[in-house]
Amino acid sequence: MSARKRRAPIELDVIDRFRPRTDRALVRSVVEAVLDHEDRRDLAVSLLLTGDEEIAELHGRFLGDPTETDVMSFETDGTADIVVNVARARREAKARGTTIRAEVALYVAHGLLHVCGHDDHAPKDRARMRDAESAVLAQLGLRHAQVDASR
Repeated sequence: MSARKRRAPIELDVIDRFRPRTDRALVRSVVEAVLDHEDRRDLAVSLLLTGDEEIAELHGRFLGDPTETDVMSFETDGTADIVVNVARARREAKARGTTIRAEVALYVAHGLLHVCGHDDHAPKDRARMRDAESAVLAQLGLRHAQVDASR
């Protein structure tokens, strides 16, 4: 019988301003899966779950575009700062025929993968990111609709 490798604990801070609240266990499992996938368990993660209005304000303040978006991510002093628009996740889940859990998980994974060095502008990079997103969500047993190239 082989001994299980003991994994280092992750550092995760979550602020959830959206109602209804997002399942913390789901968020933690997505963050752990991405950090394991990327071999980055050393990366602290700060996650804000919010709605259209707040993410639009943050999008304008930090990226110069005052429109709502699905997810924003930055690396600040060794911490992955991720902002997820749960209101948009709810709309997209309904439109794509998936669950809000899977859509929120996708946004968390997408933002964290950006901080870990993935990009989705060039087709080859986008394919690599989509593969990583799919691997993480599949590992968690979450079905998600394939994201189009315009995302």
